Amino acid sequence: MDSRFLGIDELTETPSVAVVVDVMRAFTVAAWAFGQGAERIVLAGSLDEALAHKGRHPDWVALKDGAPAPGFDTVNSPGLLRSMDLGGRTVVQKTTAGTVGALAVKDASLVLCAGFVVAEATARLLRTRGCDRVTFVVTGEDGRADEDLACAQYIARRAGGAETDAARFLRRAADSRAATELTEGIRAGAHPDDVQLCLELDRFPFAMVARQEGSLMTLRPHAA
Repeated sequence: MDSRFLGIDELTETPSVAVVVDVMRAFTVAAWAFGQGAERIVLAGSLDEALAHKGRHPDWVALKDGAPAPGFDTVNSPGLLRSMDLGGRTVVQKTTAGTVGALAVKDASLVLCAGFVVAEATARLLRTRGCDRVTFVVTGEDGRADEDLACAQYIARRAGGAETDAARFLRRAADSRAATELTEGIRAGAHPDDVQLCLELDRFPFAMVARQEGSLMTLRPHAA
């Protein structure tokens, strides 16, 4: 499999197949939302758009990065989300990097959103679909976030069928700037368990597929 690893700003054309990686924390949170029963996630392009969705659909669950804010139900933290019952609900998600990356490749024929918690399912879906050229969008730190790059490289190796020791990739993520900032409380809206939850390899058995549904870019779980 021919794999490219690009930051959001390095995308000069629409890829055929894109895997958008945000380990800490957007797509770990998304996986937990589905684990807690959410039906779908609407990826918002701005905070105002997320609030507008919430205003039109008061039963939807709106979440964002950073500290809690009026109009939002919760924040982008797997540690906080895991206690919520989201059975059958629609979640609206707006984050600094992950949702931006997914929307940047919305016209690709296949868009997967991923973190370590759905790594094997994501790799398996790429193998099943016979994807021979894949663009991995490394969303954090302008494409330099090592937790995202490590996860992307791990998924790429597994998608290519290589037996791969996950431990070294997880160590890179654990040593990343994002992990340090979460652990030290520098990032607002965090739970003490967030880093640990972001590093739970293959916690969930599904991949996550993003696609246009009318005017909305939505994310849904997909049994790989």
